Amino acid sequence: MTVLQQARENEGYIIGLRREFHAEPELSLKEFHTADRIEEELEKMGISHWRCRETGVYAVLKGTGEGGGTIALRADTDALSIEETHKTEYCSRRPGVMHACGHDAHAACLLGAARLLAQRKETFGGEVRFFFQPGEEIGAGAKEFIEEGHLEGVQRIFGLHAASDLPTGTIGIKPGSNNAAVDYFKITVHGTAAHVSTPEKGADALYIASQIVIGAQAVATRLHSPVEPMLIGIGRLDAGTAYNIVAGQAVIEGTTRTLTEQTRAEVRRQLDQLAGQTALLWGGSAQTQWVEFTPPLVNPEDVSKEVQRQVALLPGVQVITDRPVSLGGDNFAEFQKQVPGVYAYLGTRSEKKPNTALPHHNGGFDIDESALAYGTALYAQYALWWLQEGNKI
Repeated sequence: MTVLQQARENEGYIIGLRREFHAEPELSLKEFHTADRIEEELEKMGISHWRCRETGVYAVLKGTGEGGGTIALRADTDALSIEETHKTEYCSRRPGVMHACGHDAHAACLLGAARLLAQRKETFGGEVRFFFQPGEEIGAGAKEFIEEGHLEGVQRIFGLHAASDLPTGTIGIKPGSNNAAVDYFKITVHGTAAHVSTPEKGADALYIASQIVIGAQAVATRLHSPVEPMLIGIGRLDAGTAYNIVAGQAVIEGTTRTLTEQTRAEVRRQLDQLAGQTALLWGGSAQTQWVEFTPPLVNPEDVSKEVQRQVALLPGVQVITDRPVSLGGDNFAEFQKQVPGVYAYLGTRSEKKPNTALPHHNGGFDIDESALAYGTALYAQYALWWLQEGNKI
């Protein structure tokens, strides 16, 4: 029996898990029920498992056959603060919380792969490590697995993500840049309050903040090449206390999306400089705080080819190698900084199911569940190949 045939035999199990996770979504770092259920399933499979911090689950399956090496497989588990609008039998039971990005599918596929691999453990040596990672939506979870040493000795790492832009039966594996580095910034502008009739006696923090917002777009369009995708997005500006008072303080919150570490550092320096000098020009001051969510996600060419060859062994599945780069981020990139690894995109769109074509983070988002067997099979196929043959490279 091929791995894909085995995955299809387990399709009911995988779909059932996905629907259960979808109906009981949990926000980042609060995935307690999800982690409990993952551990219950691993226990049934006889796979050793431990918690990574509070809501991550780390598991290890050791092969009993020939071969060797160590490979890690990763899935994320958190949901989003979104009200579900798509009415289904597995609709979210938690108001204002929804799996609108496919993490329910990722966790189900990885559990399905664990089941397949446990049933085949006599066919390989070495070990498979399973990372059920919490908190991806807020840039958390990955570093915790690394800090606890779960990557030590790992030779390859693989993960996948649902993709509503790709049809079911396709898997995107693109060498090179796939996703942007994501950083959050908060600029606090300090001015001096005064009556609006005497603006010269104050320093208008709202005006200063407005100039910073406008200047930030010039940083993107005038200080960086237009042929390299880069984004400075500002989603929040809060200032002032009343209509007739010059604002004494303003707060700007936004994000940068960059494809290289060099550009990432340049943009950070330029925004710091813009905020400080603009505030100084108009009599105020500004401080910028940064939070790094994730590095750029780059698939190594050689490892991408390894995974592409394994997809070719799944009958009826087509590899997409030119999927456009996304300025969304994923902290799977943290693992890639430590270990050679690839992040693949699982096509989940069906023309017969309109909601499967909606963008991620939409209240009507859904997936074509027939894609789950492909995701499960790819997790298992790549792990088997590495442990049986690939680690000898």
